[in-house]
Amino acid sequence: MAENCTRKLIVEICNANNLMPKDGQGTASAYAIVDFAGQRRRTKTKFRDLNPVWDEKLEFLVHDIGSMASEILEINLYNDKKIGKRSNFLGKIKLAGTVFVIAGAESLVYYSLEKRSVFSQVKGEIGVKIFYVDEEAAPTPAEQKEETAEEKPPEEEKPAEENKEEAPKEEEKPNPPPPESSNPQDAVAASTSETNPAPEEENNQPLANKEEPPTETAKYKAETGKSTELIINNLELRSLSGDHNRIGYDLVDPMPFLYVRVVKAKVANKEPACPLHAKIVIGTHSIKTKTQIDRDWDQVFAFDKERLNSSSLEVSVWTEEGKNEEAPSSSVESCLGTVPFDLQEVPKRVPPDSPLAPQWYSLESESETGNDVMVAVWVGTQADEAFQEASQSDSGGLIPETRAKVYLSPKLWYLRLTVIQTQDLQLDLVSEAKVRSPEIFVKALLGAQLFKTSRTQVGSAWNEDLVFVAAEPFEPFLVVKVEDASNGQSVGEVKIHVSSIDRRTDDKTEVKSRWFNLIGGENKPYKGRIHVRVCLEGGYHVLDEAAHVTSDVRATAKQLTKPPIGLLDVGIRGANNLLPVKTKDGPCGTTDAYVVAKYGPKWIRTRTILDQFNPRWNEQYTWDVYDPCTVLTIGVFDNGRYKGDKDVSIGKVRIRLSTLDTNKVYRNSYTLTVLSPDGAKKMGEIEIAIRFCCSSWLSLIQAYGSPMLPRMHHVSPLGPAQQDILRYTAMRIVTARLARSEPALGQEVVQFMLDSDTHVWSMRRSKANWFRVVGCLSRVASLVRWLDEIRTWVHPPTTVLVHGLLVAAVVCSHLVLPTIFMYAFLILALRLRYCRWIPYNVESRLSYVDVVSPDELDEEFDEFPTNKSSDTIRLRYDRLRALASRVQTLLGDVAVQGERLEALFSWKDPRATGILLVFCLFVSLLFYLVPLKVLVLGAGFYYIRHPRFRDDMPSIPINFFRRLPSLSDQIM
Repeated sequence: MAENCTRKLIVEICNANNLMPKDGQGTASAYAIVDFAGQRRRTKTKFRDLNPVWDEKLEFLVHDIGSMASEILEINLYNDKKIGKRSNFLGKIKLAGTVFVIAGAESLVYYSLEKRSVFSQVKGEIGVKIFYVDEEAAPTPAEQKEETAEEKPPEEEKPAEENKEEAPKEEEKPNPPPPESSNPQDAVAASTSETNPAPEEENNQPLANKEEPPTETAKYKAETGKSTELIINNLELRSLSGDHNRIGYDLVDPMPFLYVRVVKAKVANKEPACPLHAKIVIGTHSIKTKTQIDRDWDQVFAFDKERLNSSSLEVSVWTEEGKNEEAPSSSVESCLGTVPFDLQEVPKRVPPDSPLAPQWYSLESESETGNDVMVAVWVGTQADEAFQEASQSDSGGLIPETRAKVYLSPKLWYLRLTVIQTQDLQLDLVSEAKVRSPEIFVKALLGAQLFKTSRTQVGSAWNEDLVFVAAEPFEPFLVVKVEDASNGQSVGEVKIHVSSIDRRTDDKTEVKSRWFNLIGGENKPYKGRIHVRVCLEGGYHVLDEAAHVTSDVRATAKQLTKPPIGLLDVGIRGANNLLPVKTKDGPCGTTDAYVVAKYGPKWIRTRTILDQFNPRWNEQYTWDVYDPCTVLTIGVFDNGRYKGDKDVSIGKVRIRLSTLDTNKVYRNSYTLTVLSPDGAKKMGEIEIAIRFCCSSWLSLIQAYGSPMLPRMHHVSPLGPAQQDILRYTAMRIVTARLARSEPALGQEVVQFMLDSDTHVWSMRRSKANWFRVVGCLSRVASLVRWLDEIRTWVHPPTTVLVHGLLVAAVVCSHLVLPTIFMYAFLILALRLRYCRWIPYNVESRLSYVDVVSPDELDEEFDEFPTNKSSDTIRLRYDRLRALASRVQTLLGDVAVQGERLEALFSWKDPRATGILLVFCLFVSLLFYLVPLKVLVLGAGFYYIRHPRFRDDMPSIPINFFRRLPSLSDQIM
């Protein structure tokens, strides 16, 4: 942001719905008071209206642009006490500065009104639009006075002075309105009358009526012709990327590094166009800067101090004479001089110390004189600000593919296209002759996404929704085509600018439908028109990862984002006993490992440590946490891209934040297991330190009671199949965007982190899911076995004790529920001592990877469509048929039980239903005559009677139920 720019926050109070009546006559006269950064504005009063509409824009000055995200905007609604004499508070909302968006990206958002206290009577919601604009700073008073004197006549100076006198009145900060003792109107400098607006209300008129200098947004649109959504919000980027200066690096071990910053050089006797480069030598370590003609490098190099094999450092400057683009190897290097440094005398620096200023040093040379180089040398740790931009010696120096990097996933939207109908279509005459009632369909394309409507006859309506995934920056056009179903030829098409599409954040905002002309070929420019409704849905969260390991559930629209509830600190310490991956590079192989961590839209990538089986990264990163029931994913990879190959996965770790205790540091080693067609293989261990900080327990507990997904997922849900298609589409978009970054985050890395293959058939996963179901039902089966043991007197003392409990429960029935909950409380409290305080990770036994057959693994990694031989396909098909037959039998047995129960009440078997009829009459009379406690006690004693009074054959109710008919005999 330029220093000569100021930022203004615009708050548009649109309307409110379903307010609480306050005047004793079933209505309320509402007005809004908005407070931001010590400034206060108010709207007009809307008399006797529970659904008032203001449509007023209130303007605020942002004093500190950098701290705008931490400011709080508060909107209070009051009832005008001149109209009603009851309590004047109608509700309030508080919004953090993180929801503010740039002008052009705003949309109408409805917020539920909150109470001021426990006893406040509040209901309803308020709709607002909040955005900010950046403008050129106003001239100083002296400059303004000079310009006024030069450009304006004297008679025009008086209004300017009057405006200056009125300006302080706008900046006054009246006290907040008291509850009932005084009128809140007296505390603000505005009038409640709509006919005589106060000067403040005149200043709060819409910005379109004012003549203002062009904003940065307008300049950007005028110069580039692109919409404002392409502009990256600096506040959001700074929040997502993490501020390394505020990280204490307390989760990792400090690693000493020798930092060398080579800024520039001054050469006395060389031509200005002569290319130069600097060389740094420490024992056997040697690295050089880029060769540049302007002699201004400003590069930082970091050397692992523990691996240095010399106590001296030499910085030399070299010239390359005779170098040209056609023959770069023909240049001759000559040294202009050297500057030695004793590493024992290098100063140490630890943040928050100020950076060490570079100094000029004279180059020592026998032949050259008058040459200087600007260098700064110091010893620091990985917490130094220069570490992120430095070229580390353990990462190969200037190799860009090995450096640490922070990536951001693109912002994803759902684009909803509602196709309504067409008119005046000009079909091909040949098609009309062949088909009396020709059928057409609509095909829509957004980038590589293509969706079609159903077929319908000409003149009929569709009213079908086509949902796409749109990523910022958006594709330029949404192409809508109408095609003839008989021959597949295009009737006409229209291109809709995606940047011009309306946005909405909830289902209450109605999107207007539009007519577009269909354009055919050059000879027939008009082919009819189509009626559609199109909008960008900001109220949904676009899933771009598997639902069971999602790390972000926020809505796309920034206005709906709530403040974070905590902070997640992750320290990636190192790895141990990694196995070699590149076996072709030597007899023992090598591993060039790096770590990728993903949480929310932020991806981090550590530096690559070359040729180390026990690498130590000791890098720490932080994320904002908006929901505790999310998952952090950490993957370890072998870097092959710097050699032109693909990266190879070494293992993955998942940690669910809800399993972590707050404000506690977990330092653990996790086993890295990779699954391949050859089987599961342990590749080593990764050491991670993690801490979930939360300052408010109340916010954390409230998060457990709030819905996982935004409101639009519940009021206008997407179908399961449609949601899966959109999820895989979003995965492909994120993969493609990150692969175009520099350095690229490879497609194989992103797909491994996002679990993009969860929808692929796998015998191993099917078995794992089956045993998960069996594990959940095992406790129910254990309870049934325990009751059967009591009923059959396997352990007589236990059965006698149950008799006593049954009598106590019948006699003191009012104590049953309190006793059950107290028993549950004691069990949970006792189990706390056996709680596992280690975060859960990917488990090999639960994944069923140890006992899976090689052919099943080979099938899991097979491509789609398959390229295996016919014998292999036949074997797998027969195996799948055998499994499907057992599933088929199980489903049939479940259906039989439900059909028997339905047949009992539908008189399908008249005798069985007649028996039930007589039985119900007898039981009803029995319940009328006998007390309920006696019946319960008698039924309990009968159920747990001694085996001497029990028959070995099945009971009468079981025999009766098994004889009921089902629909199995009607299936072919």
